[in-house]
Amino acid sequence: MPDVRLASAQGRWILLTTVLGSSMALLDSTVVNVALPAIGRDLDASLAGLQWTVNAYMLTLAGLILLGGSLGDHYGRRKIFVVGVVWFAAASLLCGLAPNAGVLIAARALQGVGGALLTPGSLALIQASFHPDDRGRAVGLWSGFGGIGAAVGPFLGGWLVDGPGWRWVFLLNVPLALLCVPVALRHVPESGDGRTHGRFDVLGAVLGAAALALVTYALIEARGGGAVVWAAAVLGVVLGVAFVRVERRRPDPMLPPDIFASRQFTAVNLVTLCVYAAFGGFFFLSVVQLQVVSGYSALAAGTALLPTTVLMLLFSARAGELGERVGPRLPLTVGPLLCAAGMLLMTRVGEGASYVRDVLPALLVLGLGMVTLVAPLTATVLASVDTARAGLASGINNAAARAAGLVAVAALPLVAGMGAEAYRSASAFDAAFGRAMPVCAGVLVVGAAVAFTTVRRPDPGCRRPECRTHASVTTPPLEGERLP
Repeated sequence: MPDVRLASAQGRWILLTTVLGSSMALLDSTVVNVALPAIGRDLDASLAGLQWTVNAYMLTLAGLILLGGSLGDHYGRRKIFVVGVVWFAAASLLCGLAPNAGVLIAARALQGVGGALLTPGSLALIQASFHPDDRGRAVGLWSGFGGIGAAVGPFLGGWLVDGPGWRWVFLLNVPLALLCVPVALRHVPESGDGRTHGRFDVLGAVLGAAALALVTYALIEARGGGAVVWAAAVLGVVLGVAFVRVERRRPDPMLPPDIFASRQFTAVNLVTLCVYAAFGGFFFLSVVQLQVVSGYSALAAGTALLPTTVLMLLFSARAGELGERVGPRLPLTVGPLLCAAGMLLMTRVGEGASYVRDVLPALLVLGLGMVTLVAPLTATVLASVDTARAGLASGINNAAARAAGLVAVAALPLVAGMGAEAYRSASAFDAAFGRAMPVCAGVLVVGAAVAFTTVRRPDPGCRRPECRTHASVTTPPLEGERLP
């Protein structure tokens, strides 16, 4: 049984290590969007290049995050975590030194691989190291510090872009890794799961990632049309079908199909797909809108988004408690509708937009919607499966959210009619943004309808989330396996 106490020196070192590691991935997911216009100008990238700058990272992260957790259980959680941190830092260095968009996109894909190793590992280290009496408080502190990092991310990204330059958005990860790795090796005990047997669903992970990659490519390049785009789309669908068939036949699949026998679990993941598709599209386009159309600096655009993360940081725990009292159906219905209203209000943000009059009201309504739905969504995911599979259920839900954001970033510019150079023209981007926000709002309304018609109150006594404080706007919180 793990016996490290939170009040001990080793306990504080372990918490520092996990916060540093998870902050690298969390900061990266929030600061890069702010840097997109500067990256486009410096590297002469098209809109498709900016889409791939975001999506290359999300693609490998979403496709491999479940596998990353399994590798830690078998080979050692500390070992895989450290490998992930070093890998992420090396890829970040390559991003910061990238001479062109192609190298940057490739490095971003490598970053996602590192993220898939360290993201589940940081929480697993806490759960495997701390005494059961201290584990809940340690997870709470970890998620709370992560929430602070999510809130600081856009501000920090804007400051770096306007100051030393966008490359420091990536280079910042290197000193964080140089601090994290020695502390992990010296103070974090190694742990594993003796029940693992060494069989990994590598084929499933490759098929899933390849299917997502081809569909993403087809959506991003669809503006040009042609046989290659159609071939990529068809092959992506074929590989998606192959992925499902492989998962059904493997004795130890990465994504066990029988977990979807729970109608509640399936329903909540459908809501997740709708909600995080809208969020992914919104946060990809809104920071560009603020900079290209409204004339905000990168720092001002990053700071403008703070209300959503601050509201979640302050009130997500209370929203979770409210969801436990009233049941998940109401918050999972009302929350997406509030978010939809916030995105519709963003259509008022155009040239010369006032922050107080135009931007802030939209973000406050959006933030209230996110506060309302995120914590109950996580709680419902955990309560919809057996306690022994709660960690797996959370990982699937987290991966689904990332995949939804990935597809949205690829598809939304196409649906909104954005040309390849739209972000270089304020009028063209503004018109497309005005078409994109109602699409995001419509997807959220669909999610609310799914929740209202399918989500029911879970049985009493089901597992509750350990991550009570959460402020990430791109993914739901990741819950690990609850150890004895």
